[in-house]
Amino acid sequence: MYRQLAVLVPGGHGQLGSDLAARAGEVALLRAPGSGEFDVTEPASVDRGVASFVDDAVKAGLRPVVVNAAAYTAVDAAETAPDRAYAVNARGAGTVARTAAAYGVPMVHVSTDYVFPGDSDRPYRPEDQTAPKSVYGKSKLAGEREVLDAGDLTWVVRTAWVYGASGANFVKTMVKLERRHETVSVVDDQRGSPTWSADLAAGLLDLAAAAVRTEPPVRRVLHCTGGGETTWYGFARAVFSELGADPERVRSCSTADFPRPAPRPAYSVLSGEAWREAGLTPLRGWREALAAAFSASGDAFRE
Repeated sequence: MYRQLAVLVPGGHGQLGSDLAARAGEVALLRAPGSGEFDVTEPASVDRGVASFVDDAVKAGLRPVVVNAAAYTAVDAAETAPDRAYAVNARGAGTVARTAAAYGVPMVHVSTDYVFPGDSDRPYRPEDQTAPKSVYGKSKLAGEREVLDAGDLTWVVRTAWVYGASGANFVKTMVKLERRHETVSVVDDQRGSPTWSADLAAGLLDLAAAAVRTEPPVRRVLHCTGGGETTWYGFARAVFSELGADPERVRSCSTADFPRPAPRPAYSVLSGEAWREAGLTPLRGWREALAAAFSASGDAFRE
């Protein structure tokens, strides 16, 4: 499906980037450099990386596209390190987008549900009013604007509650807590859509392939998450079930019981309507994906 595609993945050593890199066998040329090789906060590093990638793609007769997975994702730490968050999530994203545009290369940029205030009573659509409450969310929204201002061949994909075999995430935390504690308390008043990074990677590659067509999807901001919705409490119970543990060991609590430095959206469900209208395949339901994730990468989650 992607044999005429060359894909550059800044942030290629992160959770999502690793799953994109794992699909290299499906793509004619895929590069997934880490920050040491491709530093989005250094324009010279970005220019070298994009120029080299484009040169190799052109020589091979391939159609290049950038999928930017580079991000500063330490949500709580961002509250006291806003400069770092904005350097990567805003200015860094803009640098990659403008450089890609200068070489005539389409770019897909990954963003987050945290750009919304979290007070909706229905799934957020791409055109809904944004109003992030955390530094992380504000830095990601600033990055969206820089990316979209860079040129016509730019797309922003917002996702939510991502977990995968690589890096730290909620699923791995629950696995550790199941081992160490008889009961675990998890908030039941925050609602969203868990998203397996491997499924998200597949969706992003579908969009990347569409972005290099003569008539790419017309929408520039899209949402892509696992299907359906739950709370962190419901998600935790599902993880326990996958481990063969009694889900009744998970107890519900409120956000007020576990205050964090950065405010979390109470409601993070994103509408996939625009994704479908763009002719892209929706991701499978979150519960089915979780079972598939444990089947495919159970050992990684249990490490």
